[in-house]
Order: sequence, then C-alpha cells, then structure tokens
Amino acid sequence: MRDDHRNSLAEIEEKILSVRRIERDEALLLYEEGSFLFLCSLADEVRKRKHPDRVVTYIIDRNINYSNICISGCSFCAFYRKASDPDSYLLAFEEIKRKIGETLSLNGVQILMQGGLHPYLQIGFYEELLRNIKAEFDIHVHAFSPPEIIHIASISALPISETIRRLREAGLDSIPGGGAEILSDRTRKILSPNKCSVAEWLEVMEEAHRQGMKTTATMMFGHIETTEERINHLLLVRELQDKTGGFTAFIPWTFQPGNTRLGGKEAMPHEYLKMLAISRIVLDNIRNIQVSWVTQGDKVAQLALRCGANDFGSTMIEENVVRAAGVSFQLSEEEIVRNIQEAGFIPMRRNMFYERLGQAESMIY
Repeated sequence: MRDDHRNSLAEIEEKILSVRRIERDEALLLYEEGSFLFLCSLADEVRKRKHPDRVVTYIIDRNINYSNICISGCSFCAFYRKASDPDSYLLAFEEIKRKIGETLSLNGVQILMQGGLHPYLQIGFYEELLRNIKAEFDIHVHAFSPPEIIHIASISALPISETIRRLREAGLDSIPGGGAEILSDRTRKILSPNKCSVAEWLEVMEEAHRQGMKTTATMMFGHIETTEERINHLLLVRELQDKTGGFTAFIPWTFQPGNTRLGGKEAMPHEYLKMLAISRIVLDNIRNIQVSWVTQGDKVAQLALRCGANDFGSTMIEENVVRAAGVSFQLSEEEIVRNIQEAGFIPMRRNMFYERLGQAESMIY
C-alpha cells in the first residue's frame, strides 16, 4: 500500500471514530485498500456505538411466496416460472391461511409475502388478499417489493401513490426492500431488463415513507457489478434515508448462482463480510444491519455480528427463492438464540419496527 493511501486511511479512520460521515471517494478507498480486519474492526466500533447494550435482535416470521409466475425473467433468478410452465403456481387463499396459522402457532409476528410480476393480476386481487388476511389474523404483513408495486400500478393503470395508498388501506403494513439488486441502471438492463429502474425503486420507497410506511433496503451483490456501483448503491439508500428516515434496516446478501441463467461463482464469505462492514460504516443514518444466514450459514453470520451487524434476521419458517438456487441453510429459533449467545451477545425477539418483544426465556442457556 502506498504511503499516501496509508495516510488517507488513517484520516478516514479518525473521521469514522469521531462520528463524521465519509463520502464516496473515502468509502471506495476504505473498501479497496483497507484490510479485511481493519474494515471489520471499524464497522464493529460503529455497531458498538449504535448498539452498546450487546443485544442482537431477530424476528419470527414466514416468507410466503404467493406465486412463482413472473414475466421479468431475471437472469439471476432460479425461482420464477412462466404461466405455461407445469410447475408454476398461484396459491389459493386457503393455503395462505394454513401457512399463516402455522406461523402464529410458532409465535410468529409477521409474514413476508412476495411473488413475481404476474402477467394479469390487477390491484383488486391484492386488495382482496390483504383484506382476507387481516379479517382472520392479527399479523404484520410485510409484502410486495418495489418491482411488484410498480408492476401492480402499471397493469392496473394507476399511479404509484394511489397503488400504495390502496394496498395500505387493504392491510399492507410495510414494504420489503427486495428487487434492489444493485441500484445501477447499467447492471439492471443486463440482469433484469423487464424490472423497474433505479429511479422507480427509489420512488416507491420514498412514496411509501411519505405515506407513513416503514420499509427495508437490500443489496444483492457478487455478480456483474463494479465496486463503484456497490458504493453508489449505499449512497443512494443513504440519501433517501436522509430525506425520509423510513428505512428500518439494510440487508446485503450475495448472489446465489445455482440453477440460474447467469451462473458464475458465489462471492466468498470474506467478501460478504467486507461488504457488510462497509455498509455499516457508510449507512450512518440506518440503525440496523441484518445478517444473511440464509445465504451464508450460521457460522459466517456469527462473524458478521463482529463486522457491523446487529440483527440476525428471521427464523425463515419457509424460504423458497434462495432454496431454488440450491442453498438450503435452515435455523430454528433455538438455533438462532444459541448462535447469538455463542457470539457473545444477548438475543432478543423483535418486530418489523425493531421494537423489542423480549427474550425466549425457555431457550436461555
């Protein structure tokens, strides 16, 4: 490393430790020239500052994919099917009802409900689905990522604001950050040309925040994006958070190449941890950074708690999208609790708003 880079890294370190914001060039230099241990150590200091009580949260929920029919045709996705495919499906409400009942029986507090860009389902279908859920169950509905919102608006000939308003009135509680991939129109035109643009993804999130809804933000990396595009993704999320304050958490995870048209090699654990660390440092206005044990497994997730993360994510009673790519890590609540404790932290249940719901007393070792 050149001396000028060493000096610059020392200045960036001092800036971070004195709670000052770093900018694009500093983030790039830190990510590209800082060592793995240096970067993770800095991120851990930021995590300690934001969460000094050593609590690591998690949520009990279920991911219900109401359909796998999608016209987007993303090259990185192994889950979607055409409507004509023999294994395509659209869940009946009775099946969704069964899944929600099972979730509640396991102390679940939320369902994460996502599907594809269905070719003919208009907003009335989604309103009826939400109303039926809320009529029968007291459960938080975290559903419909920005690409789904954009598609529902388009196929229903509605503005985004009206689409979000109607879904919210029908029972939508919050919006997941899916479909962000990398917030770069260059990569999106290659990977998912039929999916929403960067501006549209941000528009959905800003409008949801304006209407009083909370959302999460994600990043799927390790495919065709550049380092600059990764950093720019973080800055776009940070800029919107400055404006609205509506993001509750950020979740970076790695592209899973199995069974996809895109193919390639999965990013190694050290690259995942390094990206998570720079996310914690750059996103100074987002309180929570979530691990991705679903793609990384529990041991890497434990390390992530020392690289800036403070949330262990969901029990994922059901998960289908990553599984379709050949990755099938599973953890029960008991295993999540044990992993958090073994890493030296205090496990605590939470909801979507990161309100703490207490400890699972019977699982404290």
